[in-house]
Amino acid sequence: MSVGLEHATGLQAFVRTVEAGSFSAAARRAGTTPSAVSKSVERLEQRLGVKLFLRSTRSLALTLDGTAYYERVAPLLRALDDADEALAETGQARGTLRVSLPGILGPVLVDALTRDFLARFPDIRLEISITDRHVDLVREGFDVALRAGPVEDSDWITRSLGGLSLVLVAAPAYLARAGTPSTHEDLSGAAHIRYRLRAQAYPIRFADGTRLLPEGVFDTDSGQAMRIAALNGTGIAQLLRIAVADDLAAGRLVEIMEHAPLAPVPVQTLHAFGRFAPLRLRVFTDFLAETLAPHRI
Repeated sequence: MSVGLEHATGLQAFVRTVEAGSFSAAARRAGTTPSAVSKSVERLEQRLGVKLFLRSTRSLALTLDGTAYYERVAPLLRALDDADEALAETGQARGTLRVSLPGILGPVLVDALTRDFLARFPDIRLEISITDRHVDLVREGFDVALRAGPVEDSDWITRSLGGLSLVLVAAPAYLARAGTPSTHEDLSGAAHIRYRLRAQAYPIRFADGTRLLPEGVFDTDSGQAMRIAALNGTGIAQLLRIAVADDLAAGRLVEIMEHAPLAPVPVQTLHAFGRFAPLRLRVFTDFLAETLAPHRI
């Protein structure tokens, strides 16, 4: 094996091991043996003159050098895979997609993805992280992220999926105890469950341009936590209608201030592939747009 080819093999073995979590799992993905993967990584370490992994009989962890090296080489190897796919554009969409979804939309979208998307595209493998934290796509190795709300990052390629409806909701038990607000003044004095991101509480924005930022009795950076708190009668929450549609239909939550609709929240996908996104990413974002279309306003 030439030095160049051996180096490339070591890089692939290293990246696969990081992403799979072990030599055994990396070997299964590559169709080889754990010993072969381990030896390829060892030869790579010898050429680099650094330890990439801390090994023990039960665990495998990246060193600081290993972490820094992975952050550099993983995007390069993914770009090579994507270049191959671009040349085979007439083929099936295939490969792994690492996806970040916001918590409040996670249950709805995971249901659609596992029921319909994977059946439609059997050669695509999904790795999904559900978090309201704004991940760093390149540094953390994500192919695409779905964001609800304004996007401040200017370095990524964005695709707008339209606006989703927000509603103010509360549990019947809370409304029986505290009354149902019918004016902005009533609303300002109510108990609120607020969404907070980067130390900033998200205000209530009405479609007519009115803006309220009431005090919160429960603040969180998780839309799912807001929903649970609302179901438990903690107060009034501002949530995506799509996320609480079943709760509203079942009477577990009640929409308030229906005569004063809220401004929609923009939803978009972000990726760092530039203008030539791989086919698997394009079909994925098309599917998200299709799934969210009935809920856009």
